[in-house]
Amino acid sequence: MLTTTNPATGEAIQSYEQFSDQQVDETIRACHAAFLKWKTLSYAERGEHLQNLAQTLRDHKDELMETMTREMGKLHRQGRQEIELCAGICEYTAQSAPELLQDEERELPNGGNGLVTYSPIGVVYGIQPWNFPAYQVIRYAVASLMAGNGVLLKHAENVTGSALLLEKLFQKAGLPADIFKVLVIDHDQSDKVIEHELVRGVTLTGSPGAGRVVAKKAGEALKKTVMELGSNDAYIVLSDADLDTAVKACVMGRVYNNGETCVAAKRFIVVDSMYEDFRDAFVAQMQSLTYGDPTNDDYQLGPMARKDLRDELHEQLQKSVQKGAKILCGGEMPDGPGYFYPATVLDNVKPGQPAYEEELFGPVASLIRAKDDEDALRIANDSRFGLGGGIFSKNPDRARQLARDHFDTGMVFINSFGLAQPNMPFGGVKDSGYGREHGGFGVREFVNAKAIMELA
Repeated sequence: MLTTTNPATGEAIQSYEQFSDQQVDETIRACHAAFLKWKTLSYAERGEHLQNLAQTLRDHKDELMETMTREMGKLHRQGRQEIELCAGICEYTAQSAPELLQDEERELPNGGNGLVTYSPIGVVYGIQPWNFPAYQVIRYAVASLMAGNGVLLKHAENVTGSALLLEKLFQKAGLPADIFKVLVIDHDQSDKVIEHELVRGVTLTGSPGAGRVVAKKAGEALKKTVMELGSNDAYIVLSDADLDTAVKACVMGRVYNNGETCVAAKRFIVVDSMYEDFRDAFVAQMQSLTYGDPTNDDYQLGPMARKDLRDELHEQLQKSVQKGAKILCGGEMPDGPGYFYPATVLDNVKPGQPAYEEELFGPVASLIRAKDDEDALRIANDSRFGLGGGIFSKNPDRARQLARDHFDTGMVFINSFGLAQPNMPFGGVKDSGYGREHGGFGVREFVNAKAIMELA
């Protein structure tokens, strides 16, 4: 049995029966059978289904929002934002993908005729985390479905209710019953899904450690993969930054989604000339944030999703302090029920500390002093990760040039904090993974670029 827990209270919500191996096999085969019919639909027909899904998500926004909040502690207002983003992804994909996936005529060098077609490959298996229970699913599922594939989902155990609700909403939107299916399984069963003969692609959002395991399993079975892994994103405050803009965006970037976001601001690299003013203003705003019931809009922070995640975050903080970091605010484990953790700022963060080297997946910020703008870029790139990042400067053209030519990461925000945009690629480099989603890139990840040639 899998049991979900309310992180705001520590109380059990519901238990779910785990699938038997036979149920898993039957579900995969049913998804494949649905794929064989689904792939024959035109792009317009698939797009209509996705437009219906967008409306269905909006129609059931409150139910889905409440389920996500209950299972992983998401603030209500941010749950609403997540669902609206999901609907936008459905609409953008339905509208843009047909042009990206249309056949391409190419003249061959010898005068013959060539045709490139983007054919679906079959069943795509997604292994997804708990921090954005709806978005993580929609992100890969909608692109794969639009390309003509079938989709399987293994969601994180603590958001099983959200996963099963999404499955119902896919069906309510009119999609075939077996084209999107949830597997309630453990890790051993998941390995067998990767190896299954009818599974053709695997995508994971998770830690680098999980990515290595899944990518190895898939590679051994010669399955295509997309990996969206962790990060410790650097937000760089240059010497000509607007202080108020930088502080406001950096605070939001650190605590959004209770600080549990892969593409979130985590390391704040501030040039020496700006450091003290930024530090003082940043700490003042972080100190003002309150945590509590995520259904109450008076609070800026809800609980962390699980007790073990809070314990791990606190251990990373303590190890950083032992190695020289200083706590400027927060940093104390709260008493009482629920898995709450205060907004925390660490100063004197140096190489060798978890706060510098690792991903802190919670509301803890690492302040790092740089000598100048050049040194700030060097520190930002001094990481095994590279998912997102930010640059703050009153000269946006220069910031854009630095982002383009020198910032070794997958996504960069200029003078702002942001998450995903439906029309922009999402993904990272180095230990943050490979492959891209959104922006038209996701629909081509799990397709067969097939060459058809008629020689002269």
